[in-house]
Amino acid sequence: MKLKKKYNGLVVPSITPLTDSYKLDHEAVEKIFDNIFNYGGVPFILGTTGESASLPNDLKLDFIKLATSVRQPGRLLYAGISSNCLADSIELAKRCADEGIDVAVAHLPAYFTLTEYEIKTYFETLANEVPIPLIVYNIPATTNVSINLNLLDELSHHDNIVGTKDSERNHDRLKDSLKLWAKRADFSHFLGWGAQSAHALFTGSDGLVPSTGNLFPDIYYKMIVAADNNDEAAALLLQRHSNLVGDIYQGKRLLGESLAALKSLMQSAGLCRSYMMPPLLKVSEAEATELQNKLQSMLNVENLSLPIYQ
Repeated sequence: MKLKKKYNGLVVPSITPLTDSYKLDHEAVEKIFDNIFNYGGVPFILGTTGESASLPNDLKLDFIKLATSVRQPGRLLYAGISSNCLADSIELAKRCADEGIDVAVAHLPAYFTLTEYEIKTYFETLANEVPIPLIVYNIPATTNVSINLNLLDELSHHDNIVGTKDSERNHDRLKDSLKLWAKRADFSHFLGWGAQSAHALFTGSDGLVPSTGNLFPDIYYKMIVAADNNDEAAALLLQRHSNLVGDIYQGKRLLGESLAALKSLMQSAGLCRSYMMPPLLKVSEAEATELQNKLQSMLNVENLSLPIYQ
């Protein structure tokens, strides 16, 4: 039987909704959070999908404060603390703890190439200084480094490191990760690779962190329920829907371009506006129309609907 761990389930990496003056859009945050909470998920703010690397510190603090004020009672909140400056990451984590964030998430700095000893020391230092539980985030697409599984397993025994979020698209790594941690009650594995969501759940992953959950959190919540009930057919159908939506805004796009396309689709659903924090740019009106048409066509074929939050 699959272990039910403390940190599990659907964790949606929230976009950061912006106004035309590049401030946090408070009204949009409430809509996005309601969408996530009401469909079985919890938010993860200030991650890659949230454009965290481009956000000024005052906006990050505004988001942290607002997130804790609008959360549903008893629901967890995750926040990214990653920075190229270790001291800044520690300071942000302390602010997160002061405001009531439950879990900090950190990937490696993305400038210097680090040795394994430096990587180990970096995360141990964070874990020792951060006053809330820490999740180690592996994302080679932005850090250009894959954290070695043996090293990550060593880190997993630190009292304040409670899990990993892995966005590396590597089948062998996924299989080996679940062999290591599926039966570990004290360490959770979250997958940030949407195309393998159902497979990961059936083979021992504890949760999902899908960017598509900003639009369709219900897909992943239902997928998790299906996996818990050993309903493979239902889970695979939901995986198909996940893949189709993901292809619309991610296919043949750079990471930043895909985030702009996601925001555009969310704007069409009434969840936010499409502004991006520079250096990223929002999609053109023509591309926004094309994205909406592709999504609506897919929904029609699959007999699905997109809730409208206007």
